[in-house]
Amino acid sequence: MAGSVLGEVFRISTWGESHGPGLGVVVDGCPAGISLAEEDIQFFLDRRKPGETKYSTPRREGDRVKILSGVFEGRTTGTPISLVVENTSQKSKDYSEIKDCYRPGHADYTFDAKYGFRDYRGGGRSSGRETIGRVAAGAIAMKILDLLGIRIRAYTKQIGPFVCRREFMDEGNIEKSPLRMPDLEVSAQAEEYLAKKMEEMDSVGGVVECVVSGMPAGIGEPVFGKLDAALAGNLFSIGAVKGVEIGAGFEVAQMTGSQNNDSFYMAADGSVKKYTNRAGGILGGISDGDDIVIRAAFKPTPSIFQKQNTVNCRGEDIEIQIKGRHDPVIMPRAVVVVEAMTALAAVDKLFVGMTSRMDLIQDFYRRRDCKKE
Repeated sequence: MAGSVLGEVFRISTWGESHGPGLGVVVDGCPAGISLAEEDIQFFLDRRKPGETKYSTPRREGDRVKILSGVFEGRTTGTPISLVVENTSQKSKDYSEIKDCYRPGHADYTFDAKYGFRDYRGGGRSSGRETIGRVAAGAIAMKILDLLGIRIRAYTKQIGPFVCRREFMDEGNIEKSPLRMPDLEVSAQAEEYLAKKMEEMDSVGGVVECVVSGMPAGIGEPVFGKLDAALAGNLFSIGAVKGVEIGAGFEVAQMTGSQNNDSFYMAADGSVKKYTNRAGGILGGISDGDDIVIRAAFKPTPSIFQKQNTVNCRGEDIEIQIKGRHDPVIMPRAVVVVEAMTALAAVDKLFVGMTSRMDLIQDFYRRRDCKKE
């Protein structure tokens, strides 16, 4: 199966299915000498774990990670890091009635069209549970970024028609909100709206916003390896994402050049700064040193409990009513997935960028030779 490997230098390969024995990831290209323990990774996995609030699937999984390779005496060795999480709460019988049906909004039909076969238990490889491997790998990427003074933070910006107000957003509110919204008043309104939709056996979409702070200028390529293209590609690889925008995003279509351009000025420390950040921290595919602001639009969870029209694999029109355990809203648990995919793109582009200038390569090897002496 193609499409399970991501990255040029910092590479990951995820594996596993929703109802198989487990899921995991192999991370290659991680430098040696980084302090890494299972607890570092578990912190991020706990944020995407199911069953934590009434707005997530009631499927109860411990999602405990095990490090199988690549770490010795608490530090990375520079060799591939293999991580595994066992599945412990599968209920495959919930899907036996729909094994021959194509669920609306799911990848059932397209997966069958591609392979002529599909794992119908929870979507198999197409399940949102596949993101476990991404988050585990992203936790390692976040460790690397932290050592470089780069910080990533995502949150639910919008649920249905309810959008967080910039002037009332406080990062300290994110984990206080069961929907991970930094505006608690809007979070309360969204909770009421979501409760009503759950009573109607329906689901809701929304937007996750992510901010990268501390990214130095000069990261990314000017043509095919653009930083914004890598970030967007990583976010679009998340199953439920249907739209991505950076900075002012689609609003630029209504602007003039004079309105959209970010004017530069020289800061007191001699660095180049911008008065505004409509570019979202990226110009010409390369980071400009400002905060990178990226948003991902998530579709409503396709697994709803209303009756729907569909077809089966025998070509018959039928009516279907899905059973099982499903999230009524994706964004709260997807926040950490967005962080992970953003971190993976950032680290990979940082590592690729290390070879962009000969003087920096010379400086690196001269310093290393000096240490040997």
